[in-house]
Amino acid sequence: MKFYDRHDELNLLKKADEQKSVHSIMTLIIGRRRIGKTTLALNVNKDHLYFFVSRKEEKLLCEEFCEELKNKGFELFGKFERFEDLFKYIMQLSKHTPLTLIIDEFQDFYKVNPSIFSSMQKIWDLNKNSTHLHLIICGSIYSLMQKIFENQKEPLFGRADYKLNLAPFKVETLKEILMDHNAYNPKNLLDFYIITGGVAKYIELLVLYGAFELETIINEIISPFSLFLDEGKNRLIEEFGKDYHTYFSILSLIASSKTSKSEIESILEKNISGYLDRLEKDYHIIKPIKPINAKPNSKLQKYEIIDNFLNFWFRFIYKYQSYVESENFDSLKKIILRDFNTYRGIFLEKMFIELLKSRFATIGSYWEKGNKNQIDIVGVDEQNKRLFIAEVKLNPEKADLKLLKQKSKKLLGSYNNYKPEYKILSLDNIEELL
Repeated sequence: MKFYDRHDELNLLKKADEQKSVHSIMTLIIGRRRIGKTTLALNVNKDHLYFFVSRKEEKLLCEEFCEELKNKGFELFGKFERFEDLFKYIMQLSKHTPLTLIIDEFQDFYKVNPSIFSSMQKIWDLNKNSTHLHLIICGSIYSLMQKIFENQKEPLFGRADYKLNLAPFKVETLKEILMDHNAYNPKNLLDFYIITGGVAKYIELLVLYGAFELETIINEIISPFSLFLDEGKNRLIEEFGKDYHTYFSILSLIASSKTSKSEIESILEKNISGYLDRLEKDYHIIKPIKPINAKPNSKLQKYEIIDNFLNFWFRFIYKYQSYVESENFDSLKKIILRDFNTYRGIFLEKMFIELLKSRFATIGSYWEKGNKNQIDIVGVDEQNKRLFIAEVKLNPEKADLKLLKQKSKKLLGSYNNYKPEYKILSLDNIEELL
């Protein structure tokens, strides 16, 4: 698959790479697994060194790294059995030969030898101003990367010169990909958005399989040896540790539209405040959603899984894990296809919010206590005193503009002198917003 988007990120990284001519530069690229961190880093400079931190003995890891150096034409004298010594050697090399070094899955040094971080800090501080190394550090476990570089008690705190939080591809890029493969229409775009969430690796796999329509996509995802079946477990069990069952239960309920704290607690019969707090602030997997005009301390709050594919995984794969374990894939496919149209409606609303957010200072949803008078999208244009009020329907014939106006009466009271604009949005409106 060709290199899509990421032009701003790549320009920033190339700018940082040029600055190593003055002194050494450290850049962080943080993002969930399969988002495209490695591909982006490898495009910065063709003459790079690439180290992948796998979980093995430090001595064996250094052997791999030395092999990479030899393959790139560097002559090594003696053996390196500690990463500290190898890193010091590389920094010394860069005094006379500017280098770009990519270290992938950097947080896994915790599993190899945690003292590596303090050793690197000492070597970096002593040599940064006299060397010419662009150190690109990639990490996928957000909580650990945050601890390593943003905790004041950690040795590498404050050492990074640049930081990129790599986000999924935007809807516009998904459209470009589908058009490149003669598969674009609004329905395919929505389904591609729902399943992949703009994550590069999922897109790459579906493109490889030629899977662009829903039934073909589901056939590839729900099949023996599919990468997707264990994806949630592979990504999150390590993050969550021994409490992963509780976290998984919470996420499964949110994915099944049990989105309020009280709903989840009533089902699990336990206090989940701490779990929700960590899912939001430490793991960045969920985010709280409040009504558009709610006060910061308002208790009117729901939760949403940020990652589209994770939401799909918890809604259909984790929930029906017994079908996966018994390899009853045909039944699981039927369940997904049966329920998918209802599921689509939720994400059509989410996609419209993403497409509209550049047009409004504030955009979101609205509801009142007891989930009354729910409005799918409200956009606030403060500059022009305009209020955009929309209902999202897969089938626009089922929308009721008169009812929408009735539901917005209390909302309008919070925006005096604003001119309301009412709109019914459906798949037919996607093209005009792209």
